[in-house]
Amino acid sequence: MEFSDYLPHLATCANQLCMVRSMTTNTSNHHPGQLLMNCGVPNFGLPSMGSWATYGLGCESRNMPAFIVLLSRYNSGDLGGQALWDNAFLPAPYRGVTLRTEGDPILHLASPKSFNPTRQQQRLDAIHAMNQFRRQQQADPEIDARIAAYELAFRMQTAAPELTDIAGESQHTLDAYGIGKKLSDQFGKNCLLARRMVERGVRFVQLYHFTWDDHSNLNQNLKTNCERTEQGVAALIHDLDERGLLDETLVVWAGEFGRTPMNEVRRGINPGYEGRDHHPFGFTVLMAGGGIKRGHVVGATDELGYHAVEDPFHVHDLQATILHCLGLDHLQLTYRHKGRDFRLTDVGGEVMTKVLA
Repeated sequence: MEFSDYLPHLATCANQLCMVRSMTTNTSNHHPGQLLMNCGVPNFGLPSMGSWATYGLGCESRNMPAFIVLLSRYNSGDLGGQALWDNAFLPAPYRGVTLRTEGDPILHLASPKSFNPTRQQQRLDAIHAMNQFRRQQQADPEIDARIAAYELAFRMQTAAPELTDIAGESQHTLDAYGIGKKLSDQFGKNCLLARRMVERGVRFVQLYHFTWDDHSNLNQNLKTNCERTEQGVAALIHDLDERGLLDETLVVWAGEFGRTPMNEVRRGINPGYEGRDHHPFGFTVLMAGGGIKRGHVVGATDELGYHAVEDPFHVHDLQATILHCLGLDHLQLTYRHKGRDFRLTDVGGEVMTKVLA
């Protein structure tokens, strides 16, 4: 299994990883590509993969949402926005909840200092009674979701700060995730939080890092982004494995498309500052745990790295496989909306059996 010199920590996970080298997609623009990868179609208004998964599986944690999103603070890249973790027409509880790793984990979650727990409970009871009264009048299921959101937010006031407090983690663990180092600290914290969420029954966790769009100055920028991310990802995989959690946790590292195998010269011919353009015809995705083959390579591109020529897979195949590993049939996981049955894989998708253990 081949790794770039920029991925020394991730290379130590070769025995746990399945490397899929023949992914393809339909679009090479960032936001449509991200929507296709996350929502199954390159359009707004469809539920995200995390929403579909939690709709099918439900929630294991009483005090935390089923679907949580962690964003990197490096925000100079292209991100399709909240549509990537939206519930769209699925019920409101299946929307992804964004957590911050600095300050309050969730904005406006904490009560004012003058607002004691007894007063808070009385306020919630009064709101609950009014919502129930309105529910009897309107028979609107969104009111049930609103009631549940208030109750969950109340429980999260204790659970969320405890979740994000990593002071109790050993120094060995913090060092393994790259926490405290200039480049890897933020994403390393997000990876550690992902492990802590898995332990607490959060069903679906997504980490976004979106500064990879290196149309120029590739060597320097790619090295920086790898240093920001790959140590934390490697530590997460090893940590889950050592704790006996990897077999029941699926880890996927993917972008919305790949990059061209040839140089892109966008700002004049300046040797050493070349970049690479967007490329949908052949790229790599890494998978680990959750019923995936360990230490395995699937698929290949041509000798130029341009087209996937061996076991080509589409994004819909990846989505079908993710749902399969979570115990869900992508053909059966549907929701009727506007007169038709919708699903994550739209009208395509086959399980990638070659990646399954």
